[in-house]
Amino acid sequence: MDAAEFRKRGKEMVDYIADYLEKIDKRQVFPDVEPGYLRPLIPDCAPQDPESFEDVFKDIEKIIMPGVTHWHSPYFFAYFPAASSFPALLADMLCGGIGCVGFSWAASPACTELETVVLDWLGKMISLPEEFLAGKDGQGGGVIQGSASEATLMSLLAARTKTIRRVQSEKPELTEADIMGRLVAYASDQAHSSVERAALIGGVKIKNVSSDDTFRVCGSALKKVLDEDKASGLIPFFFCATLGTTSCCSFDKLLELGPICNKENIWMHIDAAYAGSAFICPEFRHLLNGVEFADSFNFNPHKWLLVNFDCSAMWVKKRSDLTGAFKLEPLYLQHHHQESGLVTDYRHWQIPLGRRFRSLKLWFVLRMYGVMGLQEHIRKHVRLSHQFEHLVLQDERFEICAEVVLGLVCFRLKGSNELNKALLKSINEAKKIHLVPCHLREKFVLRFAICSRTVESTHVNFAWQHISQLATDLLKTWEQNHHQQ
Repeated sequence: MDAAEFRKRGKEMVDYIADYLEKIDKRQVFPDVEPGYLRPLIPDCAPQDPESFEDVFKDIEKIIMPGVTHWHSPYFFAYFPAASSFPALLADMLCGGIGCVGFSWAASPACTELETVVLDWLGKMISLPEEFLAGKDGQGGGVIQGSASEATLMSLLAARTKTIRRVQSEKPELTEADIMGRLVAYASDQAHSSVERAALIGGVKIKNVSSDDTFRVCGSALKKVLDEDKASGLIPFFFCATLGTTSCCSFDKLLELGPICNKENIWMHIDAAYAGSAFICPEFRHLLNGVEFADSFNFNPHKWLLVNFDCSAMWVKKRSDLTGAFKLEPLYLQHHHQESGLVTDYRHWQIPLGRRFRSLKLWFVLRMYGVMGLQEHIRKHVRLSHQFEHLVLQDERFEICAEVVLGLVCFRLKGSNELNKALLKSINEAKKIHLVPCHLREKFVLRFAICSRTVESTHVNFAWQHISQLATDLLKTWEQNHHQQ
C-alpha cells in the first residue's frame, strides 16, 4: 500500500468507524457466537501472496463484528465505562503515524515532555496537592501507565525497595531475603484482584483488611491488623486504598487511613481507577480528601474521561522512590541530557521499556472538550445512575444494595441468590442489554453501570422496563415451580 492508497483507504476506514459508532445502537450489544467460532472462518495459515484491502475489509463485518461485544453501545451497562471520543481516536491515529517508542527523552523529546505537562494539567483539574506535580522543579510528577494494575504493581515494587533499604540501614545484620520473607502488603476485602496479583508478582504476602457495613475500610480495622502483624515480627510496608471499588463503588476512609500509614512508614497507594475522573467536578472532589497522605495515586482517564484505552494516569510524591527502584543504565539507552535534571526518562517509571505516544490523546481530549465539557459528561452519567436508582426504588420487589455515589447502581430482587442468578441469566440471554454481577458479602448482586458516551435517559428507561418485565416473567415461573414442589 503506497501513500496514495493509504489516503483513500484511510478515508474509507474513518467513514466505517464513524458509521459504526453512529449506528452502534442498532447492533446487538452482546454477540451470539460460541467459543471457537472464528477458527473455521479463516484459513489455517497466513496467505503466501498479498491480498487486497477490499478482501480484508469485507471480512470485518463477516468475521470480526459477529464476535464483538459492543462496549460503546448505549445498551452496555457492564463492568465500568471504556472511554472513547472522536478527538481521542484522531490522536491515536497520529500516535500510530509518528510511531515513536518513547522510552527516554532523547527517543522523542515531545513524547516525554507533553506527558509531563498534561499530567500536571490533569493533576490540577482534580486539585491534587502540589507535591504530586512535576512543575518546573518539583519532586513528584505523573506518568501514563497502561492500566491501573501496572500502577499498583509499580507502587508496590517501589515500596518494597524503599522498605528493604530502610530496614537494612536500621538492622544491617538482616539480609534482603530475611526482610522479604517478613514484608506484608494490605488492601480492602473489596479491592480489585489486581492488588493481590501485584503482591504475587512482587513475591510478598498480602492480607485483606475487613471493610465495614458500607464496604469501606476504616482506620481502626487497618490498625488492628497492623498491630497483630507487627507483634508477630512481620514488616507492614504497603497499603492500597480504593476509591470507587469495582463491586459497588465504595470509598475507603483516607482521612483515617493516611495518618496511620504515615506514622507506620507504610507506603499508601490510592487506586481510583474508575472514580478518579469524577474528581474534576467540585461536588465530588471531597471524595479525594486525604490524598495528601498518599505516596502514589492513580486513576484511568480511559474509563470515564473520554480518552480511549490505554491511558492510566499515575502520580508519585517523590519520583526518586519510583526511579530508584528500577533504574538501569545500559550504554545504548544513555543520552547526554539525562543528568541535566531537566529531563524525565519514563522507562524508569514503568514495567515495559517501550511506550507509545499516549499523551497525545489526553492532550487532544482535554483541549477539545475543555474542563467544562468533561465535567458535563461525568454529571450526565451520574444523573442517569440516579434515574435508574429511582426506578428501582419505586418497585418494591427490588432492593438497592449499596449507596449510589457516581455512575454505578447495585441492585437485586428481594429473595435468594438463585433467583437473582436466574434474572441475570435471562437479561444476558435476551441480549438487549448487557450486565455483570458482583458479590456483596453473601449476596449475589446485579451491577448497572452507566457506560456509553452516547447513553441517554431513554436507554436507561428501556433497560429498566426490560429488566422489570423479565423479573415479572421469572417470578411467575419461579412461584409456579415453588408451588409444584
